[in-house]
Amino acid sequence: MKIINKFYPHALAILGFVLTSLIYFYPVLQGKQISQSDIAQYTGMAKEQNDFRASDHVEPYWTNSAFGGMPTYQLGANYPHDYIGKIDDALRFLPRPADYLFLYFLGFYGLMLVLKIDPLKAFFGALAFGFSTYLIIILGVGHNAKAHAIAYMPLVIAGFILVFRKKYISGGLLTMFAVALEINANHFQMTYYLLIFLLILSGYFIYQAVKEKEYKSLLYSFGVLAVAGIFALGANATNLLATAEYTNFSIRGKSELTFNPDGSKTTSNSAMTHDYITEYSYGIAESFNLIAPRLFGGSNHEALGQDSEMYNFMIGKGVPEAQANDFVSGMPTYWGDQPIVAAPAYIGAVVFFLGILALFIDKRKIKYVFLSGALLALVLSWGKNFPALTDFFIDHVPMYDKFRAVSSIQVVLELCFPVLAIMGLQSFFKLDKTIPKLQEKALLETGVFSLGVILILFLCKSLFSFSGGSDEYYLQNYGPDFINALKEDRKSLYSADLLRSGFFILLSAGVLWLFIKNKFAQNTAIILVGILMIFDLFFVDKKYVSGKDFVNGREVEVPFQETPADAQILKDTTNYRVFEVGDLLGARTSYFHKSIGGYSAVRPQRMQQLIDFQIAKNNMEILNMLNVKYVIQKDTTGNSIPTQNPNTNGNAWFVSQVKLVPSTDEEMKALDKLDSKNVAVVNQKEFEIKNKAFVKDSSATITLNSYKPNDLKYTSNNSNEGLAVFSEIYYGKGWNAYIDGKLTPHIRTDYTLRALVVPAGKHAVEFKFEPQVIKTGSTIALFSTIGMLLLLIGGIYLEQRRIQENENRI
Repeated sequence: MKIINKFYPHALAILGFVLTSLIYFYPVLQGKQISQSDIAQYTGMAKEQNDFRASDHVEPYWTNSAFGGMPTYQLGANYPHDYIGKIDDALRFLPRPADYLFLYFLGFYGLMLVLKIDPLKAFFGALAFGFSTYLIIILGVGHNAKAHAIAYMPLVIAGFILVFRKKYISGGLLTMFAVALEINANHFQMTYYLLIFLLILSGYFIYQAVKEKEYKSLLYSFGVLAVAGIFALGANATNLLATAEYTNFSIRGKSELTFNPDGSKTTSNSAMTHDYITEYSYGIAESFNLIAPRLFGGSNHEALGQDSEMYNFMIGKGVPEAQANDFVSGMPTYWGDQPIVAAPAYIGAVVFFLGILALFIDKRKIKYVFLSGALLALVLSWGKNFPALTDFFIDHVPMYDKFRAVSSIQVVLELCFPVLAIMGLQSFFKLDKTIPKLQEKALLETGVFSLGVILILFLCKSLFSFSGGSDEYYLQNYGPDFINALKEDRKSLYSADLLRSGFFILLSAGVLWLFIKNKFAQNTAIILVGILMIFDLFFVDKKYVSGKDFVNGREVEVPFQETPADAQILKDTTNYRVFEVGDLLGARTSYFHKSIGGYSAVRPQRMQQLIDFQIAKNNMEILNMLNVKYVIQKDTTGNSIPTQNPNTNGNAWFVSQVKLVPSTDEEMKALDKLDSKNVAVVNQKEFEIKNKAFVKDSSATITLNSYKPNDLKYTSNNSNEGLAVFSEIYYGKGWNAYIDGKLTPHIRTDYTLRALVVPAGKHAVEFKFEPQVIKTGSTIALFSTIGMLLLLIGGIYLEQRRIQENENRI
């Protein structure tokens, strides 16, 4: 009975999380799936990989359907001995995206318990975290890996806190498994931001230990964390090693080119410039969106009603009511600094109010850790709007320049403030009632501060222009009256949401005030404040992600419809590539064909440079060497028209001449005027080749006989030794060339392609993708998982023995 009484509140909380997740995303119970833009793109990118896996029951680790060819390490590759992934699958047992919402709740609830919050408050805190608007909107657009990594952040923090509090066994085990799950989520940007917060947290505990001269316990803590970290990393070794290996090949690696497509000198050897990294920078004033959702207009596609100025403007122009309603259902009301915003990053007015309450009354110094984490995340999210700090981090903090969209670091703030909020709620009820007016004083100070911020923002309304970045386009197309109506609606949203936030703060303060006056019992007051906190967020979230976003499962599984142009091209059963004009950075083409474009934040760098330096300048010779047999373009009516390229080089060909160049710059420049059918460009600093000239017999052939994404078989017929060039992307970290079954070195040519010296005569030539990193990583993952299991068994045994010894003493 004692065990039941101990665990049933947690069981009820978990049941509540399941029900809440399913209620919010109720269409999943009808078999529907959410239409996520990013997942549609992923489906296009991974089509060849998934089809091959289904037909051959083998993991390819390479796809030729995007960017000419790239590893699938960041496209959902399945690795051997990924047992952490199996644990994660078990935790995500609900239909997507309810599974991620459930994970949000579960992870934060665990952190609350470690911070010694009682289950009722922890339950509402978990809901407040999970319903933060940004965390919901990323589920709506399909940033699943990001949501996945965010969900495990609280558990990692909880494990760290336990370890530093000398709970070495339970804390070490929790840290080990939480970190393993966090890494397995495979969104390194979110994990990197978590590490920044963990440094702040560790600094706090180091300070405390030094202050108390507890050096021994500090060493124990770091030892436990090191062991936990090593095993967690080891369990994910395959993905980590493969990703690290691929990074330098991708746009996240350093560029070797010293000039830009326009011929100007580059100022950095990083492929991602400061401007690209900080393109999505949060506006400083826009930060108040955190407490009033549509202060800066909400989103680029905000729904307005019939009471809007824009609706009246349309009606005044003689537009029919139905058409006017459709028009105002998605208006560009957002006027902040970011290019595109799907929803405001709203943490909740009640969460803000309770977080401020914690700063006034909570006696635990750890509140300053969460405050520091929130503030650092906020100022870093300003990006180019706060260049002093941002430039320092990009230039001097390791790996910070590997990630773009700096505004997304606000996830740390969105984790920290709900923690502060629940700490504030807990502390309020713990205030000594024997001290006169202590609770009233705390409530008054918090209310004055919170409502004071709202009032100041009201008074500052006249200081803003309410002009957005897209206004110039609408001004040119619709005229100044349209812009004036749009600005009036922006002003209305500004005022309305400030009033809304003030109203929720007043209601919450009122509930706590009635508790002080003994009008409510404590649990009643907690439930009422919790409901206000959730309703506040829930109704904002529903504006951006709701049942209307769900569609028939078939539409998600088959996100792209075949066009007549696709059907015509697919009649050609040979091996070739397709260039769809306008879809170079989209995955539609990849869903049906082998594309030279695609959708990926880690696309191959050299292929991207070919696009920027050559294809964008209409260098048809590049399309020839990439075996682009078809080009899809739009006609005047918007229909897709396929055009066959008669000059494509095919799958492989022999050249007569090698042009040696001394640098990467010269490699690229040599492509400007290249006869790719006869000349191969080779960087002599990286590759050796004995002959510069070959006899090219007109009867010589090299033919592709068998195609698989990870295995290409050719037959070579040549009366002379020849240099064969293959229209396949060079990736030296996995592709091996074989001539008559014998491993033979191959080189990179023409900036991106493979080349191989083939002896005279008839020979079988084969390229196999055999990445050693997968074998090495899988072995490490297997032994690390076994080690984790042994540590778990040992930890449970030691904990049970400790409990038994304590009972015997009693």
